[in-house]
Amino acid sequence: MNRGSSSPSAAANYLLCTNCRKVLRKDKRIRVSQPLTRGPSAFIPEKEVVQANTVDERTNFLVEEYSTSGRLDNITQVMSLHTQYLESFLRSQFYMLRMDGPLPLPHRHYIAIMAAARHQCSYLINMHVDEFLKTGGNAEWLNGLEYVPQRLKNLNEINKLLAHRPWLITKEHIQKLVKTGENNWSLPELVHAVVLLAHYHALASFVFGSGINPERDPEISNGFRLISVNNFCVCDLANDNNIENASLTGSNFGIVDSLSELEALMERMKRLQEEREDEEASQEEMTTRFEKEKKESLFVVSGDTFHSFPHSDFEDDMVITSDVSRYIEDPGFGYEDFARRGEEHLPTFRAQDYTWENHGFSLVNRLYSDIGHLLDEKFRMVYNLTYNTMATHEDVDTTTLRRALFNYVHCMFGIRYDDYDYGEVNQLLERSLKVYIKTVTCYPERTTKRMYDSYWRQFKHSEKVHVNLLLMEARMQAELLYALRAITRHLT
Repeated sequence: MNRGSSSPSAAANYLLCTNCRKVLRKDKRIRVSQPLTRGPSAFIPEKEVVQANTVDERTNFLVEEYSTSGRLDNITQVMSLHTQYLESFLRSQFYMLRMDGPLPLPHRHYIAIMAAARHQCSYLINMHVDEFLKTGGNAEWLNGLEYVPQRLKNLNEINKLLAHRPWLITKEHIQKLVKTGENNWSLPELVHAVVLLAHYHALASFVFGSGINPERDPEISNGFRLISVNNFCVCDLANDNNIENASLTGSNFGIVDSLSELEALMERMKRLQEEREDEEASQEEMTTRFEKEKKESLFVVSGDTFHSFPHSDFEDDMVITSDVSRYIEDPGFGYEDFARRGEEHLPTFRAQDYTWENHGFSLVNRLYSDIGHLLDEKFRMVYNLTYNTMATHEDVDTTTLRRALFNYVHCMFGIRYDDYDYGEVNQLLERSLKVYIKTVTCYPERTTKRMYDSYWRQFKHSEKVHVNLLLMEARMQAELLYALRAITRHLT
């Protein structure tokens, strides 16, 4: 805890979870003795994931071909609910970690560890500690950042900014890295590092958003004790529910409410489609709607009933275990709403001025060959992925919904599309879904099962996994756009 002003009596109201070391309120009645599920996810019934895997031989082929761990880990099992996407994901991740590239293999895994540590994602840290050692990494580095070469340590600032406030990255940050004498980074090396950082920040969002359970591996890996704090703890499932048994769902809604919620959403989608055909809003109106949505996103999550703490108490008091904090500097630095600028108001990133398609793709491909093609395929795959279904309905065009999810993430990162009507976000994404999106994207380590259960109660779990894939890729693209724009400015 870092609040010097906290009184002893206030502190007495809180305790640390003995399992994951997170702060909990004592007045929450938590009696949980075992995980809710034994499968790959704490949110999704095991049978749903297992059924998908047994049916699909393609998944096993993909794992043999592209998995860096050589086995079907929990992330892959959950992603296999969407095999088409999984192929794009595994191919690009395999390329970043295993194929020819500017960075040595152990460095790649250490950068993954540094990225995952920004969100206290012990699942990913454990995975890459193992891979780091297997690829010949220096075991001493695992004692913390003071043991690594200065070059790697110099990535701290860009890791921190990319993870939490990418809009603050400037060409000066790039210049500092590429002009630091004997510890300098070449531009190809830096692009490789930035791609890895963005990939693992976003993947941490997927891990927490999908409730990925820890792997059941032996505690000791290559003689090193793995970080014992589960990235997903049973206290997370219960600490904001105030219920006797966390295996109860957090939903107070009946099937009737869920069905009417689904019908209402379908009706709004249909109406938006018709309105778009009838009349187009003016540019001024579009700008106003973006600003309105950006400001409204300030009030999502802040002080929300989903949190166990008043927002002001919670903001700076995240407890980070020493096992995780050894890999980062400035652990208190986190997401801050883009719109909350005051006098130092930052200009909105107009997507048309620096797009992935016209600018980012060619730069990244030029400096780190072929990664641009793989990332582009992955972005397009998730954005266009559809089965033309929504819950129990078939033959549904979900384009407007997918676009609203993707653009809402970019809106929270200050990126605006001139040709998009942000009024659609408000009409299609209800508050509980916005709370979930903002948490998963900006503070993934705070995601709870209750948040996951609270939105789209009639939808299939595979549809909610699709939402998480969209959030992950939208976040990764936003981080890359800011970093690549800064590199472009450095070059010009």
